[in-house]
Amino acid sequence: MNKGQTVFSQIMDFLPAYEFRKCVKRYNGDYRVKNFTCWNQFLSLAFAQLTYRESLRDIESCLNSMSRRLYHMGFRGKVSKSTLADANEKRPWQIYADFAQVMITRARNLYQDDPLAVELEETIYALDSTVIDLCLSLFPWHIFEKPRER
Repeated sequence: MNKGQTVFSQIMDFLPAYEFRKCVKRYNGDYRVKNFTCWNQFLSLAFAQLTYRESLRDIESCLNSMSRRLYHMGFRGKVSKSTLADANEKRPWQIYADFAQVMITRARNLYQDDPLAVELEETIYALDSTVIDLCLSLFPWHIFEKPRER
């Protein structure tokens, strides 16, 4: 039955917001933040991943095209390209790494008694490592292979 929620907010309801807030507090992620909190950043990035957005501009235009529904999707601040870029640059990445560990632990507990089709000695995780094409000059710590010219 439709409770009036968007599909996105129904999916996000499965996430433990309390655990996410603990991760944010551990790294002081919302220090001196007025509007665009770590939770809003996480929602923006989750939305981008689920809807195959390709850039910050794409995320912004897609979210702002449904601005009347943002509150019902869980967003409590305006999403703009520059705000999202600043948040991605300045917020500690460890918040999201810790939250991923929380989610992995929950998944492991949920499926610990389920038999697998293949017996494995160790736990295996499938993580999405999709490259989002952004300005490569923003990532000087990583060397990207350029396509060979023929």
